[in-house]
Amino acid sequence: MFEVFLRPESWIAVATLTLLEIVLGIDNIVFIAIVSTRVAEDKQSLVRKVGLSVALLLRILLLLTLSWIIRLEKPLFSLANLDLSAKAIIMLGGGLFLISKATIEIYRKTELLEVEEAPEIRTAAFWSIVFQIVFLDVIFSLESIITAVGMVKEVLLMVTAVTLAMVVMVTFADLVSKFINQHASLKILALSFLLLIGVLLVAEGTGYHLPRGYVYFAMFFSLFVQLLSIRYETRVRKLKARAKNPD
Repeated sequence: MFEVFLRPESWIAVATLTLLEIVLGIDNIVFIAIVSTRVAEDKQSLVRKVGLSVALLLRILLLLTLSWIIRLEKPLFSLANLDLSAKAIIMLGGGLFLISKATIEIYRKTELLEVEEAPEIRTAAFWSIVFQIVFLDVIFSLESIITAVGMVKEVLLMVTAVTLAMVVMVTFADLVSKFINQHASLKILALSFLLLIGVLLVAEGTGYHLPRGYVYFAMFFSLFVQLLSIRYETRVRKLKARAKNPD
């Protein structure tokens, strides 16, 4: 069974799939960075690790049921001249959930509701946040899993790629979350990204394919501009601090 790893093309396939999973997992990391702040600060790292670990198990289970995954793209019924498959319904549900979640979080942050939130409410949300992380991860991973089925025939290679990608996500989830949560403007930008991804999922669920490359380029360009703005503001604050305390 493991002789598949002795072939050079197998490692190329694993590297390609791992990179694909990481790129498509950026949306998930941003979502995790936002929702994990709903729990107590000392539990945030744990909720991220638990959520991603459960999500990894579900991804592997999905890979082990390839025949079921393939059937997800077959139309189940038509509604208003629109053929809806199980995948389309899942995309629609996930997109609507993401749109509503991002909208609510933007409202909470702009109205400073999370500042007034009682600590016991944040702690009680632990398993709710874990469920949300797992739910969105499965939706985000559906497309990459279906793509993986078309690229690689060996399930073992797919499982290896998914596991490696998840290890990368777990490793950097805390760093990304800390960086986003340290800058209020980045939180709003990240939530705007999630809102946009939700619209993309709804569009795909209704049969309209929007090129994700353009969307990701716009997102990364906005992030680049925002990082430049943060650097500028940081340097201005340091300059003013030195002017007040020349010694």
